[in-house]
Amino acid sequence: MTSPFTVAMTGQSLIHHDVRASPDSGFHDIVQMLKTADVAFTNLETTVTGRHPGWPMKGSFFGCSEPFVLDVLKDMGFNTLSLANNHAFDLGPGGVLSTLEEVEARGFLHAGTGPDRAAARTSRSKKMGAKTVALAAMDAGPGPATMYADDAASDRPARPGVNRLEVRRLFTVDPEKFDMLTAIQSIFKSGELERANYYQPDDPPVVSDPRDIDFYGTVFRRSVQNRRHILIDQTSASSQLAAINESARRGEFVIAYLHHHHWEADWREVPEWVRVFARRCVDTGARIFACHGAPVLQPVEIYKSAPLFFGLGNFIFHVPEHEAEWNSADVWKSVVALCSFNEDGALCGMSLEPIILGGEKSLETGLPHTRRVPVLARSEMGRSIIEDLARRSASYGTKIEADRWSGRLVL
Repeated sequence: MTSPFTVAMTGQSLIHHDVRASPDSGFHDIVQMLKTADVAFTNLETTVTGRHPGWPMKGSFFGCSEPFVLDVLKDMGFNTLSLANNHAFDLGPGGVLSTLEEVEARGFLHAGTGPDRAAARTSRSKKMGAKTVALAAMDAGPGPATMYADDAASDRPARPGVNRLEVRRLFTVDPEKFDMLTAIQSIFKSGELERANYYQPDDPPVVSDPRDIDFYGTVFRRSVQNRRHILIDQTSASSQLAAINESARRGEFVIAYLHHHHWEADWREVPEWVRVFARRCVDTGARIFACHGAPVLQPVEIYKSAPLFFGLGNFIFHVPEHEAEWNSADVWKSVVALCSFNEDGALCGMSLEPIILGGEKSLETGLPHTRRVPVLARSEMGRSIIEDLARRSASYGTKIEADRWSGRLVL
């Protein structure tokens, strides 16, 4: 009988420190899980320094790491990395090129950035276990246009950067609020010039619907309800899906990855546009869809025998001492999903192992910067993580049963 093909999916890894010497046995238990899987995946939530010069491209929430963090991840068992995220451009194009070189030198399967748009969009593949695995990774922002890879043209060179899934934000507002926005614009007689001055480095939004106005870079539409909408550019989506389909047609096992910060007011909820896009990825040929961005655990759905991990939260989350934004305990709780697939690439089993970053006792300290390693939660708190995930995933038709401290998917 053929052994199943196994994939370990984890939360994002914002890593700055060498954690290999941690004495915590619960951390080393996780490492053993990763090492036994054919594929061990995380999102590299940082940019790596290297031979290409780079400079900080932002003020707050800037982060870069020395190349040794890749050795740490490799020694932990990771062999597959997404590079598409909001920190990938923190050192600019030089940081993108350095990260690519350092990742490639260590033999990781990776995707999501490139020296130009065509390369960044390309899914990459590698033989792992019994299958050839392909990774397609993209970022939906929000971020400045300059962080995304672009191809060369007759009058401009290529730009190294991140693979972009283009989306736009649209606010619908009731007539009273819409008229108020229009009135504000009319106060500044040079409104068109005023808006144009602030478009750089982004191009102005395209406003073609008579119900819309461009309010200094944000589009508002007159409507009967007040609501935010995230709309996917279909041309951009088609190009991303084409890369997935090309790998699937070659018989490769495709992992589709999306990073974004267009969260719901409740971070733990799944944006509907993400769910729709995840299903399109599977319809096109992906066997796993995974998403990061919101630093919390979100529900799991099974669609056409493929798991949709809408948000796996954090796996490693090294924050500086002065950052006090991460007080919620949800930020420090997640799972490692151990998935088994049959010869046809259909999901045939999944266990969910609860983890707490820093361990359970660290949640009582109020010192987020000390929570260096993920630890298996073999406790009532671990069980509560599974039960909470099971309750929220049930609305997506997913049945998860608690099995002592772990969770088990009921197919």
